This record gives sequence, structure tokens and C-alpha cells, in this order.
Amino acid sequence: MKTAIDILQKKWGHTDFRPLQKEIIDAVLAKKNCIALLPTGGGKSLCYQIPALLQEGLCLVISPLLALMQDQVDSLHKKNIKATTINSSLTENEMVVLFDNIQNRNYKFLYMSPEKLQAPFVQQKIKQLNISLVAIDEAHCISEWGHDFRPAYTELEILKDLCPTANTIALTASATQIVLEDLCRIQTLKEAVLFKSSYLRERLAYQIFEVEDKFFKLKQILTKIKAPAILYVQTRKEAEKTSAFLNRAGFASTYYHGGMVAAEKKKAYEEWFCEKKTTMVATNAFGMGIDKPNIRVVIHLQLPYSIENYLQEAGRAGRDGKKAFSVLLKNNSDLDRFEQRRKAQKISIDFIKKVYLQLNQYFYVGKGELIETPFSFNLDDFCQSYQLPSQQTATAIHTLQVQGVLVTHREFQKRAALKFIASSSVVLRYGEQHPGLNPLLKTVLRNYGGLFENFVNINEFELAKKTSLLKRQVIAGLEKLHKEGLVVYRPANKDATLQFLVPREDEKTINRISKRIVKQQKNKDKKAEKLLEFVENKTRCRSQQLLQYFEEKDSVSCGICDVCLKNKKQPKTVSKTQKELLLGLLKKEGELSSRALVTLMKENENCVLKTVQTLLEEGQILLTAHNTYTLNL
Repeated sequence: MKTAIDILQKKWGHTDFRPLQKEIIDAVLAKKNCIALLPTGGGKSLCYQIPALLQEGLCLVISPLLALMQDQVDSLHKKNIKATTINSSLTENEMVVLFDNIQNRNYKFLYMSPEKLQAPFVQQKIKQLNISLVAIDEAHCISEWGHDFRPAYTELEILKDLCPTANTIALTASATQIVLEDLCRIQTLKEAVLFKSSYLRERLAYQIFEVEDKFFKLKQILTKIKAPAILYVQTRKEAEKTSAFLNRAGFASTYYHGGMVAAEKKKAYEEWFCEKKTTMVATNAFGMGIDKPNIRVVIHLQLPYSIENYLQEAGRAGRDGKKAFSVLLKNNSDLDRFEQRRKAQKISIDFIKKVYLQLNQYFYVGKGELIETPFSFNLDDFCQSYQLPSQQTATAIHTLQVQGVLVTHREFQKRAALKFIASSSVVLRYGEQHPGLNPLLKTVLRNYGGLFENFVNINEFELAKKTSLLKRQVIAGLEKLHKEGLVVYRPANKDATLQFLVPREDEKTINRISKRIVKQQKNKDKKAEKLLEFVENKTRCRSQQLLQYFEEKDSVSCGICDVCLKNKKQPKTVSKTQKELLLGLLKKEGELSSRALVTLMKENENCVLKTVQTLLEEGQILLTAHNTYTLNL
């Protein structure tokens, strides 16, 4: 292991191998096939990165998400390690150049999705590479019972032919016994050595609070825990609104979601990572590849999709081994919303057939034809063309993608372009006559050269920062200059691309996968039921419940979750001082809600409520019709 430690010192700056990591690395270096079940934050990536660096050849990494792959590649680049990824936006010519670079420039890591691996051209190129190790990340996707099943993962048998001399390591942070059994059936993983770490997080307190006013509770938590935090919400709009609320309330916050351009995501991440903004409000698009050990609290404002999702997101807190909190805030409306979301995700096979047929018509794909080049795709335009409900249509397209019928890819990285068509003197005169646009004009001319000769890529987000404008104001200004005939402005292309992966066979295409879709829907329903059971169970330790879900049955109560704290012996009597303090507040204010009493008394919430209950029983205070408390005079 001396060499591995040397590499860690040189590339990563530390040597804190966990014992299980050492065992896995030894097994991989001994050319054994391995399955590694490690919890979130358990250092899965090191288990294949270190062996890959210690031996000749390339490591091929199969991963389900482009964002996750890009995070890993960026992280390796920071350590001066050559790594790259193949995504659906690359043309065949670009891939030829990429594979030539991999072969001739000593690349160590190649990341790709399982769907991309099915392309004959990619398979042909992989055969020409010296691949010494295959890593299958998020390996639970292999199983239909995994929480993010991807049919293309079941086609990974091809790796045995493409990389005959390479050994394989499969890694996941969330696998039940059923998922593990499915993993072991894969040809490349038969007789694999299993390494399984406990999902126990001794210093992570799982706490679920039933509250009517979530934002009041949120402010309480962030006031008490003045440390890096992640707050998960479910929609992009909620991420932006919640972050704005926190900033108004005096908490330095930023937000992150899938609808942001790359520069915006990078800025938000960096501000949070360096703790200029301590709270990150995000959708589940944020989280993969995060390497920040001192996150003290992860808060869910709504119910997550499954126990696996919850455990993965909660597990981002306290990776430094110090005490941390996972807080879920819920109320009765959350249960209704959860059910509505479940129903919205259930779409009929007939509707999926309809969407698939109309996609083919929309792109003029003939029967039996497979067009391998991606199409530019705008969901709103498609739905409008065929009078389709947008949310259900998006769900149908996602289902078709999960089932390997097609693949979509967001093109947010495409940049805007600008060219001046008026002379410089006309432009300067226009700026003088329009003082509202003059700062933008000067900033553009100062930061980009060659604008009067050619189209130049520009970044509206960077221009917004330099002019102290909002991005939408920059775009509006550029559009006005375009309309006035001074420039030609080409906005960034925010359409997606859509690529068909199988020939058009209309109903036959969907009939082949219909049973699997129904089966997966039943699986999702079971996972949802298990999540609700966990959330509603107020009698058993949260940690024990989570461990039992993953077949770890011999566990003890954690002592720090909301259930354990509630079950601890409560004081039978309330002190005279507490009574006098509460009565004094009511005498001064007249009426106060329980929330106001908690704030003003600056005591533990349970103690305040116990004092209220005692004074009610003694007849010293009364509960009004407005749910406030007053003195019983």
C-alpha cells in the first residue's frame, strides 16, 4: 500500500484510507472482480481511481449521469490527471478526435453512460484501447429493484468482449439484498468479492419535525447551526424563492438547479463551497460528487422520492465525522402533495405509445428507420403542436429514455454569439444617446475583441456581473440592440437534443417494454410506501429503521434522532422560574402564540410546551379561539 499512499499524498494531499478502502484497493490491484457497497461519503471513487493510477492502461467508468461524470472529470483535472467523458452532444468526427487523444496522450480515465456504450462505433473504438480496469458507478441501476433502474445497465455484458483482460469493480451507496443478488447475476461480476460497509452513521442525527410554518422552523435551525447547510426542495422555482426568502431574513444563501447555465452553477457552487454563502438551496440536481466534509445540516423541505434518495442526500452531512443533522420538515399538506406527485408520474401505456408515435411524426422518422443524429427538441413546441399536457408528456419522454428507446440531452453549454453590424462611430453615438444601454455597450466592447469582423461567443451571465445588472436585463438590452440594427445577437440555445436509439416500430417498440414499465411502477409504489412508513413511524429509532431497510437488523438505538430524544425521560415538573417567565410575558403582551413564546423565552421548545401544558392544567392561562394563550384573569 506504500505506493497507494504515495499517490494519495501527491495527488490528493492526504492519506486517510479507511480500512475497507484499503481492502478494496488491494483486491482491485490483484485483478479481482469486486462489488463495493459503501455509504454516501464512503470514498467510492478512490476505490477505482487509485488502482487505475497504479497500473498501466485506461480505466473505463460507466456512470448514469452527465453531471456526475463531469464532476469527476473536473475533479481529476484539478489533480493534473488526464480524464475525459463522452456525451450525446459529440458528433462522430469529434469522437474520432477524442478517441485518438485518449490513445495517444496517456489518458487514465474515460467516463461514459451505459447507453453510449451500446453504440457500435463506440464499441469498435473501445476495443482499440488498452483498458485495464472497468468501474461501474451507481451499480444499483443494474437492478429493476434499484431506485434508478436503467435498462442499458443490463446490457453491460458486452464489456466482457470489449475489455477481455480488464477486471471490474461495481460501486453503489444504496443497495438492498434484492439489488445485490441482481448484481451478482451479471456475467462480469460472477464470483466477485463483496465488500459491504454498514450504513450506520453514528454521529448523524435523523430528525423529522411536524410543523405548520416550515420557514419559521427553518430560521430557527439555521440560527442555531451557523455552519454550511444544504436545503433540498423539489422544483426550480422553489429553490429560487426559498433562497430569496433566506437572504431577506439575513441568511447568506444561494441556489442550484438543472435549469441554470454552467457559469451560474459554477458561481453558486463556489460561493457555497468557500462559505461566502453558507446555505445552498437546491433540487436533487445538486449533490453528486460533492466533497465538502463540514456540512453540518441537510434539510428536506418536502418528502424525498424514496428511502434511498433520502439516505443519499442526508448522508452529505457530517462527512468529517463530527456531529451533524438530517432534518425533514413535514406537515399534512406534504402527504397530499406526495400522493399527487405519485399519481402524476403514473401514465398509461397508451399515452406513452401516443407520445412515441407523435415524436416520430414530429421529426419525420419513417417506419423501420433509425436516424442516429440528434434532433434539436423543444418540449413546449412539441406539446403545443399536438395539444399534449406538458407534465405528463415530459414523464412519458423520461420513461422512454429510462427504457432505452431514446435519449435527451440539455444543451445549456451552448453560448450566445454577437456581431456588430453598425460602424464603431455609430455604436458610440448610439451609446451617448441611450445612457441606459451605454454601460452594457462599453462592457461588451471592453471585454470582447473582433466583434466588428466576426461573431464572437459571449457570456450574458458574466456581462451581468460586470455591469451589476440582472441577466435578463442584459439579454433584453442585447435584444434591443439587435432590433435597432446595431448588432446581430444569437441567444444561447436552450433547447434539448433528442436522439432515437432504436428503429421506429410504433406499437411494437412500446409493447416490448410495457411489462417492464408496469413492474417498475409497482416498484416505485412500494418504495413510496416504505418512505411513508419511515416518516410516520414515531416510535422506533430513525437510524434503526433505515438500517433495517438495508437488511441490517442487529442495530441499537442511536440516541440522537427525534424519536430517541422524545423517548428519553422527560422532566415531570416544570420549574417555578419557567412558569413565572411565561406568565410575565403574557401579562406584558396580552396574548401570544406558542411560536412566539418559544422565541421570547429562548428555551427548548419541548420545555416551553410542557410549561404551557402545566399552566393550562392549573387554570392559570387559557387557549383563545385564535390559538393564542392569555392569562386567566
